[in-house]
Amino acid sequence: MDARESSLMESARQPDLAQPDGGGDTPPPSARRRGGSTERKRPKGLGWAGRMEILLLAGPAVLVFVAFVIYPVAVAAYYGFFSWQGYGPAVDFVGLRNYVVILTDPAFQQALGHNAFIVVASLVLQGPVAILLALLLNRKMRGQSLIRVLIFVPYVISEVVVGTGLALMLQTNGALNGVLEQLGLGWLARDWLADPSIAIWTLMAILTWKYVGFAVILFLAGLQGVPEELYEAAALDGASYWQMQWRITLPLMGPTIRIWAFLSIIGALQLFDLVYIIWGQYVASTAGTSTMATYMVANGRNAGNYGYGNAVAVVIFLISLIVALLYQRFVLRRDTEGALTGGGRR
Repeated sequence: MDARESSLMESARQPDLAQPDGGGDTPPPSARRRGGSTERKRPKGLGWAGRMEILLLAGPAVLVFVAFVIYPVAVAAYYGFFSWQGYGPAVDFVGLRNYVVILTDPAFQQALGHNAFIVVASLVLQGPVAILLALLLNRKMRGQSLIRVLIFVPYVISEVVVGTGLALMLQTNGALNGVLEQLGLGWLARDWLADPSIAIWTLMAILTWKYVGFAVILFLAGLQGVPEELYEAAALDGASYWQMQWRITLPLMGPTIRIWAFLSIIGALQLFDLVYIIWGQYVASTAGTSTMATYMVANGRNAGNYGYGNAVAVVIFLISLIVALLYQRFVLRRDTEGALTGGGRR
């Protein structure tokens, strides 16, 4: 037997030091022996330095949120239980009477229905238009930057300017009907603002023109995150342009589309300025374009019943909050869970 074979036989007789008794796995480096049992080291807490850093960074934002969101909502909820005229202490306690009147008032129910219609119509009209424009502007073309600016300009124009200008243009003797007459299309002239059968559609056309630019910018940002390699691979497999958009672009833009839909829904529920400026506080209800916010102003501040107006504000807040929570629970949940880095499911 040579020296090599003797060395191999000797090493075979040595016990396996890497394996502990019982054939178990080697304890991880973070484990330690204490009294014959294995105990993992627990991570230390943040400590005072970490807590102070969080307080320093989040404190100002929390204070602003409490001062301008939580406190006004709490005050509105308090005054909603009173019949208060807007000055002096609130002493005429009415309990839930204001809320009962709100929920049973046909005018509020009509306004709520208008808000629901605007929510659905905004998603149906603005979404497809914005996606098509984003796909068009994402391709290299002449005048691309100018077109982007022209589409986004309506969004940055003040609602007061837009509402005042369109209120003048869409009157019976306004510019739009005048242009139709000059083009020989006088039979298309309408009372675009006062006719209840078309006023809500006039509002939707205005909202689409005003806010589609914001959606286009969001979708263009989402398109930048789609890898070009996927399109190249799909082209090699013989996929057409629209097949690539349906199978690649839209699924990968899902998070961006869902965020835009959330912002559009909340904005539609709280719509006020354009309706109030174009139609006014009383015309909006007769034209069929009133919203919960215009109802609040007309029956609260303008009627001198600030307690009732505060109750309406609380109802609008609760409706928006419930819709936001349900949307995050059933629609945004997969996006928010995918963004978690430390507290996700294991």
